[in-house]
Amino acid sequence: MTQIASIVYKPEGQPVPENDFLRVDLEQAWLIAGYGIEGDRKGGHPDRQLNLMSYETLTNLRAQGYYTEPGQMGEQIVIHQMDVDNLPIGARLKLGAEAIIEVVERRNGCQRFSQIQGKPLEPVKGLMGVMARVIQGGMIQIGDPVKLIQD
Repeated sequence: MTQIASIVYKPEGQPVPENDFLRVDLEQAWLIAGYGIEGDRKGGHPDRQLNLMSYETLTNLRAQGYYTEPGQMGEQIVIHQMDVDNLPIGARLKLGAEAIIEVVERRNGCQRFSQIQGKPLEPVKGLMGVMARVIQGGMIQIGDPVKLIQD
């Protein structure tokens, strides 16, 4: 079953360490339309409200020596049994009972990623998941179903 495997965020007011993507694990979270995860210091960007990755991609990257504990790849939501890397721009996903998100761009990583991982960025290009915005808010939690929906 396609479901949420992990939810993490960076609380507002938390210092930004230079050598880590430090995130806080959550069992559940409120997604706010036009913002992202409630209380997330990275929320509020018009398009880049959520970083999504696939559980399976993270498993493969871990086998290649990348740090992939929750949040260590910069992701906020991990989805089990969905090829997140190949979701088309504009795809909408329903998370849990009511939250709806829309894919807005592919996630490419940055120099900070290479610095934290201690590895070059090139081998993971195309494997960093996608960025999404929250279209309709709602409560989500680990284990909630994830469905690709049509308009």
